Amino acid sequence: MTESERLLTKTGQDELVYPQGDDWNEVEGVILRRRSVRNYQDKQVPENVILRLIEMGRFAPSAGNSQPWKFVVIRDRQMIDEMNDFAQKMAKIFNFLLNWRTSPIGKKLAMLDSQLMIRLQPNILAPVPFGAVDLLATGKLKLFHNAPTVIFIMSDRRGVGKPQVDVGIAGQNIVLAAHSMGLGTCWIGFIELLKYSRKWMKKLGVQYPYKMCEAIAIGYPVGEPDGLVERETQAIYWHEDGREKLLY
Repeated sequence: MTESERLLTKTGQDELVYPQGDDWNEVEGVILRRRSVRNYQDKQVPENVILRLIEMGRFAPSAGNSQPWKFVVIRDRQMIDEMNDFAQKMAKIFNFLLNWRTSPIGKKLAMLDSQLMIRLQPNILAPVPFGAVDLLATGKLKLFHNAPTVIFIMSDRRGVGKPQVDVGIAGQNIVLAAHSMGLGTCWIGFIELLKYSRKWMKKLGVQYPYKMCEAIAIGYPVGEPDGLVERETQAIYWHEDGREKLLY
């Protein structure tokens, strides 16, 4: 059995959804084996490699080819450490106010605060990311995981259609290209914490029409973290020749 056959999704009738017998091509292999990396070597990525990655991002498709993004590259270790320190301070504040399990303001009040904020920020304060807030606050997790290079991607509010979707596509180009070059990457959504600092907004050049969207940590991974990971199979609704079938 080929690697492809071992990974293929099955239907309820134990029939393979995709054709048997073909191995994944080079692009598919990069997509399937890439993992988020949170442990990097103390080794900087060459400047020309970072520029190549940004070029891959620049060639991503965007609505009307509007390219509603701006890239900001941070390779200054002191600056990265200072941003991490600020993020940790903000995480401690959120933990104090919202973490009902540990907050000294009392379980009931913290729970009421958290329920209110979850409704105001449903994505940011979902259980998975909020669990990471506690790790940031206690210093068990660093904002950029000690990566030597961080690429911030700003989205242009004037972009056509949905600029944030276009930014995500550009970022995915960067992440996949980095993996193909033997680099590790990790999407960093917690740069949201930096928005509470005028200093960092100014230093990162976040001003109209741009707003901070995402960041990507990049470096040489420690060990070999890449590999195939099982994922939940989602139902696929398939319409063809006037008929509908459901694939699992």
